[in-house]
Amino acid sequence: MTLSERTVSELREIPSRYPDGRSAILPMLHLAQSDEGLVTGEAMDVIGEILDLTTAQVTAVASFYTMYRLAGAGGEHHIGVCINTMCGLLGGDAIYEEVSKRLSIGNHETSADGKFTLEKIECQAACTYAPVVTVDWEFFDQMDLVKMMDVIDRLTAGEEVVPTRGPAVRGWRATERTLAGMPDGLGDAGGGADAVMLAGLKKAHELGESAPPPGEGAK
Repeated sequence: MTLSERTVSELREIPSRYPDGRSAILPMLHLAQSDEGLVTGEAMDVIGEILDLTTAQVTAVASFYTMYRLAGAGGEHHIGVCINTMCGLLGGDAIYEEVSKRLSIGNHETSADGKFTLEKIECQAACTYAPVVTVDWEFFDQMDLVKMMDVIDRLTAGEEVVPTRGPAVRGWRATERTLAGMPDGLGDAGGGADAVMLAGLKKAHELGESAPPPGEGAK
């Protein structure tokens, strides 16, 4: 695999967004992954050269975070099933097992047709709507087996699939470009926080509670 000229050019632009160019390493890794389906040795060499880091330093970051693939290009769509306590007990474990059987793949594996990559997620930070599944990192809330199989059927057929919140599923590599900070025009898609998400904040306001001023720790 070889990074495209467009991607290399965009990689060189990203550090200018940050006071310290080294802060760009995470979005740069996402961008490289959007191009090749994984973070290759070549990509880490290029990122290191741009940021004046050794390849070992870049590899240390890429290997620490689970969203980066270092071997085996990801499929067209990434399915992340939360199996942490809340989601797992409410159906996440069963959803993962059925998706695994349906696609004949396990954790971090890609289906034979290259369509789907499956991953167990320890927490999607969306317990309010457990069990939660992400497809290409877009949220599908309060999922069950029927709804999950319908999503897979529709994606397999090439139909549009709209998540609970966020833009329609576009494919994992397209989302990787978004995570890299590349403009996609979708910032307002899917709405914002709803009443359920804001329930805790509403209750705090009713009780007259607020966070301490910046700089003040818990007392």
